[in-house]
Amino acid sequence: MAGGSVCVLGAGAWGTALAIQAARAGGAARVSLWARDPARAAAVQAGRENARHLPGAAVPPAVDATADAEAALSGAALAVLAVPAQHIRAVLATLPPGLPPLVVVAKGVEAGTLKLPLEVVSELRPDLAAAVLSGPNFAHEVAAGLPAAAVVAGLDAGVREGAAALLGSPGFRLYGSDDPVGAQVGGAAKNVVAVAAGAVIGAGLGENARAALVTRGLAEIARLAAALGGRAETAAGLSGLGDLLLTAAGPGSRNTSLGVELGRGRSLESVLAGRVGVTEGVATAPALVARAAAAGVELPICQAVADLLAGRATVAEAMARLLARPRRDE
Repeated sequence: MAGGSVCVLGAGAWGTALAIQAARAGGAARVSLWARDPARAAAVQAGRENARHLPGAAVPPAVDATADAEAALSGAALAVLAVPAQHIRAVLATLPPGLPPLVVVAKGVEAGTLKLPLEVVSELRPDLAAAVLSGPNFAHEVAAGLPAAAVVAGLDAGVREGAAALLGSPGFRLYGSDDPVGAQVGGAAKNVVAVAAGAVIGAGLGENARAALVTRGLAEIARLAAALGGRAETAAGLSGLGDLLLTAAGPGSRNTSLGVELGRGRSLESVLAGRVGVTEGVATAPALVARAAAAGVELPICQAVADLLAGRATVAEAMARLLARPRRDE
């Protein structure tokens, strides 16, 4: 796989950052960045910048932006699917047959089906070798070349190693994992827990409350990962604890900032109306809770977030319910 070309499908902030990183890594003979919107592809190609989603980050000449999926995928040794979790199904359905090994970077649970990203891929393209890339990564920092690390998780060791060779570099350290379920649960649930952490801060409930929520949220991630066939210890790695720390504390987190605004009393609709990118925790919260319930797993913090987002509880009411839960050993 090393020396082949890389096609990044999705020209949002993270997709653009990964295209920049693939060009920086130097293992790919060619890097393509596919955008569904021809106008956006043309603007990135001409201006060497994704002004809408990743302003200020220079897109190197080695990256070709296009709205032609077949051209972007032509000769690709690796495809990176960088679209929101709720759009994976629709985008995959439009792509041509014969896809190369696929690395999915979306973090979430599909509403309705309650499937994790790789489960959606397996349903639509059952013969496709696939993995997920997950970890504590802000797109603008990766695009700038600041030090970062992530996990490539999948059952196929060849896909893991190939992705690391084509996307990794000394400044973007990629670890392998054979626990894609645990990595996907961590990536999905940390967004939901981050909304809770932000809401606590926005409501003025203090850092003690945020630390407690994040810690107990990590326990929820570990329980669900194990229940769905993954490993609880994966929650302690980059795709669990690492990503949760960044998302729940980093001021650039869309999920935390959404929670902060909700904690201050703003409505969900008004917060989302002023945003460009997708806040994955909004759609993931109810789907994650439903998936957990089907597996017989209780997620009280994630349930509180789902209730808050649906308008069934205020921050004060949700916190009161959590504090009123029966005492037990940790």
